[in-house]
Amino acid sequence: MRAESRAWAGPGSVNAASVKPAWVRFVLPSGADLIFFAMLGVLVLTPLSVRLLGDAGIGWHIRTGQEILATHSIPRVDSFSSTMAGKPWFAWEWLYDLTVGKLESEWGLNGVVWFTAMTIALTFACTFRFLMARRTNVVLALVLVLLAVSASMIHFLARPHVVSWLFTLAWFYLLDGSERLSLKGRGGSPRWIFALSLLMLVWVNVHGGFLLGFVLLGIFLLGAGWTWFNTNENRIEEMLQKIAAAKRMRSLAVVTLLSGVASLVNPYGWKLYGHVYGYLSNRFLMDHIDEFQSPNFHGIAQKCFLLLLLITVATVAIRGNELRLSQGLTILLAVYAGLYASRNIPVSSILLVMIVGPLVPAARFTREFSQRMAAVETGLRGHLWPILAMVATFAVVANGGRVGSGVWMDAHFSNARMPVQAVNFLEEKQVRGAILSPDYWGGYLIYRLYPMVRVVVDDRHDLYGEEFFKSYLKTMRVERGWEQFLMVHESSVVLLPRDAALANVLTETKGWKQIYADDVAVAFVRERF
Repeated sequence: MRAESRAWAGPGSVNAASVKPAWVRFVLPSGADLIFFAMLGVLVLTPLSVRLLGDAGIGWHIRTGQEILATHSIPRVDSFSSTMAGKPWFAWEWLYDLTVGKLESEWGLNGVVWFTAMTIALTFACTFRFLMARRTNVVLALVLVLLAVSASMIHFLARPHVVSWLFTLAWFYLLDGSERLSLKGRGGSPRWIFALSLLMLVWVNVHGGFLLGFVLLGIFLLGAGWTWFNTNENRIEEMLQKIAAAKRMRSLAVVTLLSGVASLVNPYGWKLYGHVYGYLSNRFLMDHIDEFQSPNFHGIAQKCFLLLLLITVATVAIRGNELRLSQGLTILLAVYAGLYASRNIPVSSILLVMIVGPLVPAARFTREFSQRMAAVETGLRGHLWPILAMVATFAVVANGGRVGSGVWMDAHFSNARMPVQAVNFLEEKQVRGAILSPDYWGGYLIYRLYPMVRVVVDDRHDLYGEEFFKSYLKTMRVERGWEQFLMVHESSVVLLPRDAALANVLTETKGWKQIYADDVAVAFVRERF
């Protein structure tokens, strides 16, 4: 008997290597490959590339990265605003900033969008791949991934949080995989679990979501402790299970310690923890920043997340007795996080899908088919098509978005969302000094006008702090005493949305003159007497 025919993946399943020659396994795309291929193409070569630039904050991320490249140092103080210039600033996502800054310098916004699209596509392709590796029903896996993609579209934006999605997926998969092996009687945690500490070296310098890694470590450590505490030693199998749980506890404790040390390898050391805690624990900021608000379930993305929640509830009701403690706690974490803040919906969706998928039983007539598909999926290891997709789309990016005489990619900030024409006007007039605009436009102004112009405010809320934003919001909402902010923080231009309450008031206020207006923005300057 040949070695290939001896491989066995379980009852009713076959090993892909036994039915397909090597060249077919290399060329034939897997389901995950097709998901990656489709998502990358859609996000890069369609108008969705503009949708990825729907958040102006990417502007200051790009300029920060280019400052790092120019000065060969990581910023310690703010240089983008007129109000916080020279004050301490934590550029805690510096590694992401460096990446997008370099991409923009070389290939413009097309490069930034390509990197973002590739990260998003890889995240959900891997989610499908991991579900199939857990012998999830192939149809169910596809449906769950599509729901997770749809729910996550609310934050399909070129920002560092998309990299955190990929890290969260990898982190959970490694922890869950090590626990599964341990419970099957294969000893404690495998050695590859220590790779988590290496991932932390990158994660901590990319996005503040690295804290979720420690929460998941705590959950799985608690799960190992629970198994050890509640396992009797009456039978040899139970004794071995208890020994394995003890080994897993020790391994996870060491991984947690190593990851904690790795997390200190950042430009700010332990002070980063204090800064992040101060930011996330500030009730005023959390209550007034849109992305930290609870989701509005009238939107399509939110409804997809709600459907995932209902599927999770139904699964737990039916198969709850099969849940491990770590899975139950992760579900509670994901549900709470997703309901607490809309920005958490993508991560919550990914975690719920990874837990629910393997628990839903396949119908008897589809079980063997699903097992065969899972074996085939995991046996296709060439990944030729994703590689070709990456190379082809990057070639388009490197050629300025052109293929022959046609323009296939033109990533840019939307004229309908950003004050593009207004900024063009200000550039032509060579405006200098500071510009006051809504915080959600600040990053775009930094991208377009820095270093000739500084902003009064942008969306780096942790930099400006509570007291500043209280005064700023009072002005934007035209509440009593709104003039004080404009007197304290003088600006050469006030740039506002056309329908903003402050724009209507300034139009009727003596001492202010409108110098520009279009369907998106209106600009004012003080009249000189």
